[in-house]
Amino acid sequence: MRSVRRYKPCAWSIRADRPREAKPFTRGDFSDYRRARARTHLPVWLTREELRLLFDQLQEPWRLMAQVAYGGGLRLMDLLRLRVKDVDLTQEIVTVRAGKGDRDRLVPLAHLVVERLGDHLQTVRTLFEQDRRDRVAGVWLPEGLSRKYPKAGEEWPWFWVWPDPHLSRDPRSGLERRHHVSDRSFQFAIKAAGTAAGLNKRVTPHVLRHSFATRLIENGYHIRTVQELLGHASVETTQIYTHEMQKPGLGVRSPLDG
Repeated sequence: MRSVRRYKPCAWSIRADRPREAKPFTRGDFSDYRRARARTHLPVWLTREELRLLFDQLQEPWRLMAQVAYGGGLRLMDLLRLRVKDVDLTQEIVTVRAGKGDRDRLVPLAHLVVERLGDHLQTVRTLFEQDRRDRVAGVWLPEGLSRKYPKAGEEWPWFWVWPDPHLSRDPRSGLERRHHVSDRSFQFAIKAAGTAAGLNKRVTPHVLRHSFATRLIENGYHIRTVQELLGHASVETTQIYTHEMQKPGLGVRSPLDG
């Protein structure tokens, strides 16, 4: 008969009569301590000619979206989440709701795009009315509003300015409804247009925002005004756009030019 060896768990004993001795700790002198400075990266921006080349390579509605984003310095999701009620064609103002930091702000709407944006909204109105005839679920509403105003998502003022041409299923509610256009679709369109235009810069939707801020600083607007339009909580964030006023060697002629 095969014997089975039994193992007993080890018993760890602690002797109370010999407490563990702690090594003495001496606090060093930190009077000359300095916190490491974060690296500062200059933003990528486009010149007026580069912007013209970029817009010429875009098809609608991407071109209109890019011009609205550049004209108001909008972030990507600020642009995509615009509702019809947020666009005032008469006063030429765009209201950004619950932007970064959950802050609202007003930004300018370029006069150049007002007529085209009005025509675009007429086309969007046709899509909205078709959804109502087909009894499609209303668009997604911010948290709390869907409970307070359950039918608001089926009203025209809450419809997307840039609706997706196809319906999709909402992963939260399971309802098939219309969302705004995909952020990846717009990003791909901007990148492809930058390549087709032959630009030697990395072009993204956020570059349009950088270009907006740079142009305002270049035109002499006060940095506090630029801060308010961009929605920055601190003016220090806006100061990265002062590169236009900090060109190294400003006014110095290169010795290579004679």
